[in-house]
Amino acid sequence: MWAQSYNFAATIKVPTMLSLDTRIELLDKLGQYMRSGDETWQEVQLRAKVANPWFTPEHIALAADNIAHHFLQKDVLREWLGNYKLPAQPKLVGIVCAGNIPLVGFHDLLCVFITGHKALLKLSSKDTVLMQHLLYKLAEWEPATEQYLQTGDVLKGCDAYITTGSNNTSRYFEQYFAKFPHIIRKNRTSVAVLEGDETDEELNRLADDVFLYYGLGCRNVTQLQVPEGYNFERLLLAFKKYEDYIHHHKYKNNYDYHLALYLLNKVPYMTNESVLLVENELPFSAVSVVHYQYYSQLAPTLERLSLSNDIQAVIGRKAIPFGEAQRPSVNTYADNVDTMAFLCGL
Repeated sequence: MWAQSYNFAATIKVPTMLSLDTRIELLDKLGQYMRSGDETWQEVQLRAKVANPWFTPEHIALAADNIAHHFLQKDVLREWLGNYKLPAQPKLVGIVCAGNIPLVGFHDLLCVFITGHKALLKLSSKDTVLMQHLLYKLAEWEPATEQYLQTGDVLKGCDAYITTGSNNTSRYFEQYFAKFPHIIRKNRTSVAVLEGDETDEELNRLADDVFLYYGLGCRNVTQLQVPEGYNFERLLLAFKKYEDYIHHHKYKNNYDYHLALYLLNKVPYMTNESVLLVENELPFSAVSVVHYQYYSQLAPTLERLSLSNDIQAVIGRKAIPFGEAQRPSVNTYADNVDTMAFLCGL
């Protein structure tokens, strides 16, 4: 079993150091493994689904495929690293991982490992199965990786910290880790800007941006900015691409609960029987609900969204293309804070 905790105090200076080339080779091998139909990897994905009902096989495969193709390839890693000067001395970096979508904490792990630092990870209880297995595979291929990557329930004695959580937990992290170099992430979400004449294909791709991972990720679109007089009929039809979500018990519970609230409070809404559209200026919305807001001018709307601290990504013709929200590249950083620059500057 992969260790649940580890004392790095005596192992910051380790006798076995992994060269950058070795680390790249290991990561490339991990990418090949994640793309494979390996029986053990398939069994791990099924165990992850049992542990967290939000993690469907399709969504796990999507997350793993994106990581394998866009992160874990030699040429991608080398091109990415060409933008940074790697640190000469390793530091111990504590990472508090999120667990809202499969393997969401992997990018932070990757950044720490590729820069040569040591990582002590506090895994989310929602995403331990997948993350622990990938750590185990790296250690199986190269035991020295255990000196670089470990998990623990308490993060103490670290030189720096990277945390991802809610606005409430971020206040705790800011107080607790104030005297250390840190990246502390808060709640974020994404918004799509429609111009009113989108093609059926663009709306079909927008459905992916809204519904993949059940809308639980910070890169999921939870609010639509639409021009005044917008006709929602084609949009609701496009959103039926994910109408099967209503058969997922957790998703359906959310839908039924919010539908009841809107009915009781006489809040106007639109639905295609699997998602609720409600006019609301707030960019954040609940699972099964998408907010919308009318705008009169496109350019000021785009500028306003670009300045918002709540917005992770803006989707649209003049922003991230429709359908690409959940396919970030290796140099796409959460909260638009360059994690690699932070780690290289320690």
